[in-house]
Amino acid sequence: MFSSLKVRNFRLYWLGMLISLVGTWVQYFAQSWLMFSLTNSTFLLGLVSFLSYIPVFLLALLGGVAADRVNKRKILLFTQHAFMLLAFLLAVLTHMKKITPLQIMFIALANGVVMAFDAPARQAVVAELVGKEHLLNAVALNSAAFNSARIIGPALAGLLIAGIGMSGCFYVNGISFFAVIIALLLININNVPKAVPGKFLIKDLADGLKFIKDNRIILALISMVAVTSIFGVSYVVLMPVFAEEVFKVGAGGLGVLMSFTGIGALVAALILARLGDFKYKGRLLVSSALIFSISLILFSFSRWFLFSLIILIFVGGASVTAIGIVNTLLQILVPDRYRGRVMSVFMLTFAGFMPFGNLFAGILAHFIGVSLTVFTGGVVCLIFFITINVIYPRLRGI
Repeated sequence: MFSSLKVRNFRLYWLGMLISLVGTWVQYFAQSWLMFSLTNSTFLLGLVSFLSYIPVFLLALLGGVAADRVNKRKILLFTQHAFMLLAFLLAVLTHMKKITPLQIMFIALANGVVMAFDAPARQAVVAELVGKEHLLNAVALNSAAFNSARIIGPALAGLLIAGIGMSGCFYVNGISFFAVIIALLLININNVPKAVPGKFLIKDLADGLKFIKDNRIILALISMVAVTSIFGVSYVVLMPVFAEEVFKVGAGGLGVLMSFTGIGALVAALILARLGDFKYKGRLLVSSALIFSISLILFSFSRWFLFSLIILIFVGGASVTAIGIVNTLLQILVPDRYRGRVMSVFMLTFAGFMPFGNLFAGILAHFIGVSLTVFTGGVVCLIFFITINVIYPRLRGI
């Protein structure tokens, strides 16, 4: 289950990222709660999330070219320092009681610009740290780290908000980046990309997109991620409204809702890590996508808090399994020279399309309510996954 952690470079990187991700989830929870407290608006809640991810949509392809041209460790050192400074800026403004919704939006936008260059390098560096023989295990353990943080972060944020206030949550996030910065300084990656004479940025972009267009299975995998990002995962941005207005459980209940999604995701990630390089990844991918869609539909109908928590375990587990398998298949099927650009398209569809889904969810929830909005997203995902399963029968056989 933990075979890739035997590799020193990945072990350092993984531990640093785990600590940093806990801080990131603390900030995400506190920032959402702060915005909703200041405005009481589902639209503005969706808008902040939109601004966090729209730069990924606009700039992720450039980030992929950079990841194929520049030492990924240097890119990550720069982006982690930038994330840290933005966290401290948000902390200081909140602490001084100068924070406004407009400032939250600006900081969210700046974080999105940094993420556009951070995410492709972070995804592509894994293969260089562990090699392809440990790749699925490493991808699964990265998911485990992310979802462990998703369990710990919101629960910790709920305690921190009560104990040291929202500004304290943002300070904690800023400090957490020291862990990953130290880890990056300690690791050494020998595979330094070499610039190809006469090749320009636009040509690099075009070559990467042509490679994806000419590979129907890769195109199918990326389209599944795109639909999930637009219509599926937008339920997360509406969680404060579910906690406050549907279940009436407050900030503590919001932390529990987010944590149970993380529990399902963590369990699924660990099972995926234990499976290793198993056969029939395609079958598990299709099954997980269908379970995710059906679970969303069930959650939208639920008015019983305990039942909703159980359903969220399946939502988190199915989504992590599907995305983890897509991530692994892309890195296995793609040659080294294209990895940064293909993973930038993966992040473009995963994180770059998310703002449109979040904005759409915020607007739709304003008119028809959060429950019908999540129901609509679940139905769209279910129809799409059934359709793509029929159009690309080879997908099940990968």
